[in-house]
Amino acid sequence: MENLTDNILYAGYFASAASLLLASFSSIFSIANPIAAMPVFISLTKEDTNAFRALQARKASTYMFIVLVVFLLAGTYILSFFGISLPGIRIAGGLMIIKSAYSMLSPQESGRKLTVKDRAEAMDKDDISFSPLAMPLLSGPGSIAVVIGLASQAGSAMDYLIITVAIALVALSSFLVLRFSPWAVKYIGGTGMNVMTRMMGFIALAIGVQFIINGVSNFFGLG
Repeated sequence: MENLTDNILYAGYFASAASLLLASFSSIFSIANPIAAMPVFISLTKEDTNAFRALQARKASTYMFIVLVVFLLAGTYILSFFGISLPGIRIAGGLMIIKSAYSMLSPQESGRKLTVKDRAEAMDKDDISFSPLAMPLLSGPGSIAVVIGLASQAGSAMDYLIITVAIALVALSSFLVLRFSPWAVKYIGGTGMNVMTRMMGFIALAIGVQFIINGVSNFFGLG
């Protein structure tokens, strides 16, 4: 009987951990949206070799991982230092996510386009891995808001570890997307990329609304 109880507890624990990992990965990936970064990456490296593209993709993914983990571990404490409550963090994060989601859903914005000035500055850089690839394309305000929101809901060190693993998986996925972007763009096409970006925008919108609901519920002691 004790073994059966232990097995049930372990099963419940692993199910909870898997659920958190999946929720964290899908939330961060939908906001980071490396698919929308593919055209920018290709246009900024069109004169470069395949090896250089691979290097830039790898460095950008690494920078992305570092930035998001820093905000995962310190973001909540930094905001708390300024007297911002956890419900306030969640509501603010939800609003930022909704803003990012709207840009992905808007045909005029088409997701994560850089301004003409940003693009021109990037063209003059020898290394674009940190700016604009890692920031703001992959780990911009929306991604940071998601990570801080997840951190505000983490209840243990294991939760932080699971979210860190999710960030690592998103960084790895981003590397693969950028690395194979020339082939992906060729086969998916502009229309397919727009469809996928809008799908992620809808998911991001739902995540932002849920963050706000959680923040309001916590503020009034309803959850």
